[in-house]
Amino acid sequence: MRVRVRPGRTALIGQIQAVTAARILAAAEQVFAAAGPSASTEELAELAGVAIGTVFRHFPTKAALIEAVFLSRLREITAYAREMAAAGDVGAGFFAFFTEAVKQSTVKHAFTDAVDSDDEAMAAVRAAIASAGADLRDAMGDLLIRAQQSGAVRPDIATAELIGLMIGTSRALEQVGPDQQGQQRILAVLHDGLTPRPRPASST
Repeated sequence: MRVRVRPGRTALIGQIQAVTAARILAAAEQVFAAAGPSASTEELAELAGVAIGTVFRHFPTKAALIEAVFLSRLREITAYAREMAAAGDVGAGFFAFFTEAVKQSTVKHAFTDAVDSDDEAMAAVRAAIASAGADLRDAMGDLLIRAQQSGAVRPDIATAELIGLMIGTSRALEQVGPDQQGQQRILAVLHDGLTPRPRPASST
């Protein structure tokens, strides 16, 4: 005899599964941020409060889990860029985005190293990330243009150069480690460098 599941119960099961997947992703972000993508799946299962089998039911392979975490981060920072582009003070929004993106990048480097490995399972991951990365670049470009039009950011910086500055800044933050004052000084230098310089008064 076939057991029929009521529609309401099916929706409830779907909600439970979504919550469980979200818990696994949150745990994976914490574990991977601390130990890199090579961290054990058992450790993140324990942190998420689920059995190891539950992790693999949602994410059959380690590559699938890394892809989900990486894409989640990219989509969140893309949404943040769009939110800041629509902010009333787009200049403040630009620098808030820059700071958040740079700080996230210090964690993302560990994922990038794993994704760029020769593991064949990572080929599909790289393709998915490339698509999400293109969306992020578009959102960043729009935010940059709006901030430049507002006069908050110097007009001679292009999106590619901004990305280069963000990568370099995130590496600099890694070098100073947990030194919060050191991190703030580095970000202040970048803020000053991106801010338009007043034109010197002409001598008569």
